[in-house]
Amino acid sequence: MFSLQNISVQFGGTPLFRNVSFIINQKDRIGLVGKNGSGKTTLLKIVLGTQKPAEGVVVIPGDKTTGYLPQEIHLHNTLTVMEEALTAFREIREIEKNISEISEGLTSRTDYESKGYHKLADQLAELNEKHRIHGGHTLAEDVEKVLMGLGFQREDFNRPLNEFSQGWQMRVEIAKILLRQPDLVLLDEPTNHLDIESIQWLESFLIEYPGAVVLVSHDRAFLDNVTNRTIEIELGKIYDYKTTYSEYVKQRETRLEGQQAAFNNQQRQIRQIERFIERFRYKNTKSRQVQSRIKMLEKMDEIEIDDLDTSSIHFRFPHAPASGKVVVEAALLTKQYGKKLVLDRISFAAIKGDRIAFVGKNGEGKTTLARIIIGALEHDGELKIGYNVKLGYYAQNPGEMLDPELTIFDTIDKVAVGEIRTKIRTLLGGFLFGEDEIDKKVKVLSGGEKARLALAKLLLTPANLLVLDEPTNHLDMQSKDILKNALIQYQGTLIVVSHDRDFLQGLTNKVYEFHDHRIREYIGDIYDFLESRRLRSLRELEKNHLKISSGNPSVDNSDNKQLYEKRKQLDRDIRKLSGQVQKIEDEIHDLETTLRRLSTLLADPSNIADKALFNSSLQKYASSEKELNNKISQWEDLVNALEEVRGQRSDI
Repeated sequence: MFSLQNISVQFGGTPLFRNVSFIINQKDRIGLVGKNGSGKTTLLKIVLGTQKPAEGVVVIPGDKTTGYLPQEIHLHNTLTVMEEALTAFREIREIEKNISEISEGLTSRTDYESKGYHKLADQLAELNEKHRIHGGHTLAEDVEKVLMGLGFQREDFNRPLNEFSQGWQMRVEIAKILLRQPDLVLLDEPTNHLDIESIQWLESFLIEYPGAVVLVSHDRAFLDNVTNRTIEIELGKIYDYKTTYSEYVKQRETRLEGQQAAFNNQQRQIRQIERFIERFRYKNTKSRQVQSRIKMLEKMDEIEIDDLDTSSIHFRFPHAPASGKVVVEAALLTKQYGKKLVLDRISFAAIKGDRIAFVGKNGEGKTTLARIIIGALEHDGELKIGYNVKLGYYAQNPGEMLDPELTIFDTIDKVAVGEIRTKIRTLLGGFLFGEDEIDKKVKVLSGGEKARLALAKLLLTPANLLVLDEPTNHLDMQSKDILKNALIQYQGTLIVVSHDRDFLQGLTNKVYEFHDHRIREYIGDIYDFLESRRLRSLRELEKNHLKISSGNPSVDNSDNKQLYEKRKQLDRDIRKLSGQVQKIEDEIHDLETTLRRLSTLLADPSNIADKALFNSSLQKYASSEKELNNKISQWEDLVNALEEVRGQRSDI
């Protein structure tokens, strides 16, 4: 159990945290959320022990271990991928070294009956047992499993790490943490450098992980799938919710509504009391009641409403000028970097109004094709840009499109024309750059600030084809939602490279999957694509099984039939349990609505006079609360049963 007690942190005299306390328990899956700059990374470093708070205590039991993945790493070694991953097992490698030395020593000795020989033999047996307990016998298998889960191929294992991009180097760091299996894993934006397949693999791994996990992420789907607890940082305070991110959003809204209702009720009560005091202050016959109400006011604990950071970017994309029907068309397009083939004779067309997602593993050519479309890369084959197409481009690293020596103001002033030049400060204010910040140089900005500036710059030239490469990587949840809403309202053609499933859902109507130098088209949004691919993988698995069965006379056809019938039964069970879960979730929602209504009713002083109504409402509140607890317990049992059946189904 890790504990933070009354932690306070200041930067330049400005408080970042004030008296923050919470406990991390074994098996906790905590999502640490808040706006960019709220202090999430600082809090991770305090838990890790690399940063000291100004006040407060961090309690980490002496036998507990931690693993930390920072947002950025800088590796410059010449080890191979496999060699670097194996550095996670320093203790096991030391044991193996000792085993080798003792074995070599025993081989050269002939005094088999001596005490020295027996002592060495005992040490060897002890080390072999220790090696087994620490998983040394499955070391290579474990490393291979984790590396391949994170997207590496076997042929990558012996390549020097410095040949890989920073994103792939980051994956090796994730692998080392997962292989060490510390008691507490701290992950700061782990999905920024992962593709959808690797994110889904990491989700599954973290769900089953034996220790505690605290992660910072702006990927809503990832948080929902992994976490069971959400800690929000808001203006120096924390709010601890024992639930997933999406449920936290609902509970947070309910909490704030409840605070506001309670505050309004109390203010109304205070005004009534003050009016009574003012009216009867000088009447002797009412002096006792007046004094009673004055004491009542003095003893009243004033209800406070939590401070909220309501600042957010706000913008809309300018009207898209008309373009021809075919916006982009490629025929037998090929791209190589030296001998490395990236895209092999691909053909596709983007029609006016299309909203296309580029998905696939990192290194498969998504960014390459995006850069070819905007004219930044040469290629073989044909690529035609349609009539009157005006391009807007957002780079994966927004700093690529910005001059580091310019100030924020000059960056926009340099490209602004016409009337907009008189409104640059207003435009920058819409992207949270105040008067005291617009003279900062681009080179000192954070990743999130560069992302906001690149978006502001993108608005200055009306475009009817937007090509966006990982636009959500440096944006917080609220900014991502605002960007998504602006893109939904955008009238032009959209091509977006992204691994963020929640961001893509409902935004695109066509998916291009990049795999083995080619692309495959799917109609629908990201979840339609994931379901299609899951079904395709299942069919391929069944085909392989049938091939093996048909090629092996010892496998009876009845086994295939039994397997088929078992799958069908499990599918029926999944549908039945899913329906029951949905039904009980609707009932829980209705009960929560009833409780909120009754709570408001009971908190209203004007209803207290009607004792019959008050007592009836109180009884109904108690019975509804009891029923809600029972429903939640039933829901948990059903969800556990559903997950168990789904696990059985995925195993066959």
